[in-house]
Amino acid sequence: MVLYLIGLGLCDEKDITVRGLEAIKKCSHVYLEGYTSILSVDVENLEKLYSKKIIVADRDMMESNAEEILDHAVEDDVAMLVVGDVFGATTHYDFYTRALNRSIKVEVIHNTSILTAVSACGLQLYSYGQTISIPFFSETWRPDSFYDKIVFNKSGGLHTLCLLDIKVKEQSIENLLKRRKIYEPPRYMTVNEAIEQLFEVEEKKQKKICTPDTLAIGLARVGTKTQLIKSGTLSELKEVDFGGPLHCLIIAGDLQETEKEYLEIWK
Repeated sequence: MVLYLIGLGLCDEKDITVRGLEAIKKCSHVYLEGYTSILSVDVENLEKLYSKKIIVADRDMMESNAEEILDHAVEDDVAMLVVGDVFGATTHYDFYTRALNRSIKVEVIHNTSILTAVSACGLQLYSYGQTISIPFFSETWRPDSFYDKIVFNKSGGLHTLCLLDIKVKEQSIENLLKRRKIYEPPRYMTVNEAIEQLFEVEEKKQKKICTPDTLAIGLARVGTKTQLIKSGTLSELKEVDFGGPLHCLIIAGDLQETEKEYLEIWK
């Protein structure tokens, strides 16, 4: 039997490829990985178009009960749906490897990823350096290693794509310690919050990489009908209302003339 890893794209249920839809219709079990990203529509929309019941696989299921999903793939065709492209998160690599280690046949069906869709802003993809993730700061945890990667990229004149944190079905420390299945409301980092944290780290590191005058591009809901792109300095973008999730941020490197012209569109 086959385990299908199927990318859904970035917008809604209609972004799936024909090949992906054909695979889903053959499957006895269909899962949606539901914590590394989100779609702009409800699961019910997917179920209606795909004519399948969809099980949302949260972090606990993917990390602790993945073997149960793979058990089904030993006997039947099973689909794991992933927002964006299949290999957009390390979780998906782990799941893929587990299946191969159990000699389960795996078929990967790719789709659009945020890593390529950000080209809509006009910056050339080959001019990007390392992609970074900016996590939510807490009172006791304020990591800043991502800043050093921005510095490294800037030294080579390269742009930096900043993926912003998502907190879905997270537990407080108290509930974790007491083993209570009580979850915090979902949180999605905004461009504004990311910039605030970059300013905090800049004040500490003093490398003059993420200053109020640094040129950047804020993007929201890329690939959807309500997509929003704004270019400007970090201080300017910090005041923009980008609306609902998901957001990402690009710290611009050296710009070609064509890139400069394109960014004028988004001011």
